[in-house]
Amino acid sequence: MSKNKAKRTTLQDIADVVGMTKMTVSRYMKDPNLVKASSRIQIESAISKLGYIPNRAPNILSKGKSHAIGVLFPSISNHVFDEVLRGIESVTEPAGYQIMIAHYSYSKELEERRIGSLLGYHVDGLILSESVHTENTLRMISSSGVPVTEIMDTCTPPIQQAVGFDNMQATQKMTEKLIRKGYKNIAYIGAKGDVRDVLRQKGYEAAIAQYALKSLVFRSPEVSSIRLGSEILDRILSVQPKVDAAICTNDDVAMGVLLSCKKKGILVPDELAVSGMHGHDMGQLYSPKLASVITPRFKIGQVAAQQLLSRINGVDVIDACIDLGFEISDGESI
Repeated sequence: MSKNKAKRTTLQDIADVVGMTKMTVSRYMKDPNLVKASSRIQIESAISKLGYIPNRAPNILSKGKSHAIGVLFPSISNHVFDEVLRGIESVTEPAGYQIMIAHYSYSKELEERRIGSLLGYHVDGLILSESVHTENTLRMISSSGVPVTEIMDTCTPPIQQAVGFDNMQATQKMTEKLIRKGYKNIAYIGAKGDVRDVLRQKGYEAAIAQYALKSLVFRSPEVSSIRLGSEILDRILSVQPKVDAAICTNDDVAMGVLLSCKKKGILVPDELAVSGMHGHDMGQLYSPKLASVITPRFKIGQVAAQQLLSRINGVDVIDACIDLGFEISDGESI
């Protein structure tokens, strides 16, 4: 025997419970002040008791707004985006907007499907973490007419607007700092090559070339993680035992390198200097304190959301590229 499908609570159900007309309940849903105080209390109690979920579809169709924003992150396990999300929510929550989060595992094809799904739910705007997309993604965005803001990088020309920092310059500056400190055999450790990672490698290579040093690039096809940083150090030391510094694509990988150094008895920074990217708490609280490019992740999320809401509400003139900069922290590991 098949089970009956659960019935969604309707306005009529609430009206039956409180002994009022459906029209009275409907007026309350539009504006509680349209019904008398005693009725409001009864209706509120019934809504809570029955677990009523408002159907927003008619409102979306009539007003053309869902008050929802789609946010796409490449990974739900990457700590980089924790602060970005907090920054976004600090703006969207007070403004009455919900966010719909999707992740795409660094795959352009999966990102395309996720964006198609979000647009199907009539989101009012999109915040994307990538700057390279499939042709079909670009067509969908264009035909939808929704405003889009891309975050975390300002090097690649955006679809409409970018909020972030210059990834290439960030790694170039860190590499130059290591060179000025006297390091000669500097390796770059990259993970699965998203656009930002590739730009960081280019910044490293530009500084290495400027000082006529040898480029030592080690890249893994895996997504960045602490474990990856630990494992890749073994490979580096087996191929380049004289390496004296490692620039990591982010703090996860850098922490893996630091932990591996501790396990192997390698002194940091005396025998090996290590730097990361983003300035996560784990690296800043570790001993030795991790050198890192400190990025304004909360502010990136905040500004991206502010810009997007302004455009949703009719502002046409925008800055196509908003660079929020970065800071180089020496920590204790270089």
